[in-house]
Amino acid sequence: MSRVSRLRPGQSAPAALRFAIVGPRGLEHVAGEAEALAAIVQAAGYEASQLLAPVDDWDGQTPPPRPADADVVIVLGGDGSILRAARWMGYDQVPVLGVNLGRLGFLADVPREESADAVRGILAGRFRLVDHLMFETEVVREGAVVHRELGLNETSILAGPPFSMIEIRLVVDGEPATTYRADGLIISTPVGSTAYNLSAGGPLVRKELDAFVFTPLNPHTLTNRTVVDSAARTYEILVSAPNAGSACVVDGRVVTGVLPGDRIRIRRAAPRFTLVETGRHGYYGALREKLGWGGGLRGAETPASRGGA
Repeated sequence: MSRVSRLRPGQSAPAALRFAIVGPRGLEHVAGEAEALAAIVQAAGYEASQLLAPVDDWDGQTPPPRPADADVVIVLGGDGSILRAARWMGYDQVPVLGVNLGRLGFLADVPREESADAVRGILAGRFRLVDHLMFETEVVREGAVVHRELGLNETSILAGPPFSMIEIRLVVDGEPATTYRADGLIISTPVGSTAYNLSAGGPLVRKELDAFVFTPLNPHTLTNRTVVDSAARTYEILVSAPNAGSACVVDGRVVTGVLPGDRIRIRRAAPRFTLVETGRHGYYGALREKLGWGGGLRGAETPASRGGA
């Protein structure tokens, strides 16, 4: 389960609040930003640990050690850094403030120039905590679970080389649902709906919802369209004749190749990923800013664009 944090919206920070500042060492501005934010936290009388490591360490088998009893994790970088941090925390999730030193930044929402104010806002209780769905992907081979992966964005079943289409069966709570003949299938959370899923033509799904999004990649049948279903169900993917290079990918990382007879099981995980939001903008404001969504509404701050008269 997610750790019970001492962080409380609307209340000044308790005396023992502990911050962990993490990010990929070597990325431009990360070290300097970590020093600056740690200084703000420490000047206010709180503890801040800096845990910067090369990207290869975050993605490898020996990630940086977890700090003891952290209440807030400040992630420096981009959305990729957020995904690494969520994987690093595993089943012991801690609220995350994402500081965007990358490009798009849906999850790493706070721009660098506003990071100091965001941290001061946390110390003053000016924030909200928003929980998001996480999932488990299990690969069952010959009746045994051979891989288990915790994820935040999506699981993808990819046809791979020699790049011919494969048949992908979807089973929902033990009931056969459909068979896709396609280059692959993306099973996305709402958080991941603006990532790989969106690029493949999937829908935007509000990130607080508890649902899974199923988007086939280049389906052979035109009636195969994206489906959105409840996260309360258990989903199984079966590929009877995978290609030699077919793979199961979770949050952009290859978990394993797919062999005939494998069953890939996806279901809601017990921990929740929690973002610390400082009220910079709402959901639709983020879409307009990050995607240029909304045409003439981008950047507009007239009463009409806010729903006023």
